[in-house]
Amino acid sequence: MQRDHLAWPFFDDRHRELVAHLGVWSAQHLAHAGHDTDVDAQCRSLVRDLGAAGWLRHAVAGTAYGGTTETIDTRAICLLRETLAWHHGLADFAFAMQGLGSGAISLAGTDAQRARWLPRVAEGSALAAFALSEPEAGSDVAAMRCAARDDGDAYVIDGEKTWISNGGIADFYVLFARTGESPGARGISAFVVEAGTPGFEIAERIDVIAPHPLARLRFSGCRVPKANRLGEPAEGFKIAMRTLDVFRTSVAAAALGFGRRALHEGLARAKARPMFGQRLADFQLTQARLAQMATTIDSAALLTYRAAWLRDQGRTVTREAAMAKMAATEGAQQVIDAAVQLWGGAGVVHGNVVESLYREIRALRIYEGATEVQQLIIGRDLLKEA
Repeated sequence: MQRDHLAWPFFDDRHRELVAHLGVWSAQHLAHAGHDTDVDAQCRSLVRDLGAAGWLRHAVAGTAYGGTTETIDTRAICLLRETLAWHHGLADFAFAMQGLGSGAISLAGTDAQRARWLPRVAEGSALAAFALSEPEAGSDVAAMRCAARDDGDAYVIDGEKTWISNGGIADFYVLFARTGESPGARGISAFVVEAGTPGFEIAERIDVIAPHPLARLRFSGCRVPKANRLGEPAEGFKIAMRTLDVFRTSVAAAALGFGRRALHEGLARAKARPMFGQRLADFQLTQARLAQMATTIDSAALLTYRAAWLRDQGRTVTREAAMAKMAATEGAQQVIDAAVQLWGGAGVVHGNVVESLYREIRALRIYEGATEVQQLIIGRDLLKEA
């Protein structure tokens, strides 16, 4: 994996050491991991391995709760995802969901809530999930219908969530539901719902292009203690957006990892593949394509680590994170498609690295806000500033 970008001034020596150590660990533990037909079991196994090795400690905040730092180090999260994505797509997914699924607890949980859930996330003994999207409210969160009704010492939740990563295997879900204090996004609250709670069921498992555990969730009279509410009533939308500001940037980093691996594979193929008495690499068309691939990756990397660095300085990075996510995922799609083209027929054979990357990257262009949503975020922020 190329590491020239680690010399950029966005990073400290601890970030460079982190990547070096994870690179060695990944080569030893992920090189032959493959993709089992039992994706659930492999995901659980990867979470345990990542926890045992200490990598998941970077996904939570607070040293008292298993974290490596008091606040989430966005640059570390991004570098970890980029490295894991280069080696193994499902390992990146497993790491990311531990962070995204518990991120609202790190950001808005009480001491008791953090102590209850975060240490298990950090050690890999509990899987987390982030339940925001609904059948009619994916990109438009304000259209959420899942409702939580105040009922004494608890909230009673009714409704559905869908496209939920880790759905069906998570031990707890950070759920966002309408509590009705105000219309639209201002009437949403956040809760932690544990698997097995009466009235909560997995309505459907969803098979997608890349091997990730996904599900549709159903809540029918699901009673959740008030002690499981995160933050104050009606703060759910803000909590969700704060969480996404951290992890949306890391989606861009995962795309960088996929893109860098595709460039690596494309270069290797171009240098080794005979073509009309020469090598594929000897043709100017190939060299131009490789140049475009490398430039696309570096451009996206600069946007990604700008956003991560700014957030670690305490800045709000909604616009910058959206730019990074859009540029990195769209750019990686182009780079991976070019790598498949360089591989020719072999590039579309199931099990080839570039074929696997092609399936992985397609989901990231939608995951945590489709490209079109990122464009809206950026445009609205520009107009508000103007």
